Amino acid sequence: MIYRNTVQRAMTLEAVRRLHAHPTAEEVYRQVAAEHPSVSRATVYRNLRQLAESGLLLKINTTDGADHFDHRCDAHYHAGCLRCGRVFDVELRQPPQLEKLLGDTHGFAVSGYDLLFRGVCPECGGKTSI
Repeated sequence: MIYRNTVQRAMTLEAVRRLHAHPTAEEVYRQVAAEHPSVSRATVYRNLRQLAESGLLLKINTTDGADHFDHRCDAHYHAGCLRCGRVFDVELRQPPQLEKLLGDTHGFAVSGYDLLFRGVCPECGGKTSI
């Protein structure tokens, strides 16, 4: 699907890039509204969805109910903290055999995948039990 490039879409994308920390839609809205109070929540949410659909943002589905957004769209993994809800980039080499194995054993043509590790971040006491 092709979307028009609008001022609101550019503001939304820039807010995600400035926040750097895998913000939720609400956090992006607050960032945009702080500079442009006339922009509605619905406009920001719609633009986040459209930016993710067009591949300019990565939408990260988490178990805490709030989707997070990443300005990095290259292949990489994430870790989500079960206590504070933050999402972090995890720099691991992507195991190419995973996609090949799925295709070889199940005949599934893999076009990509998302992987989110869940646990407790160091700031919330990552070495302790949940």
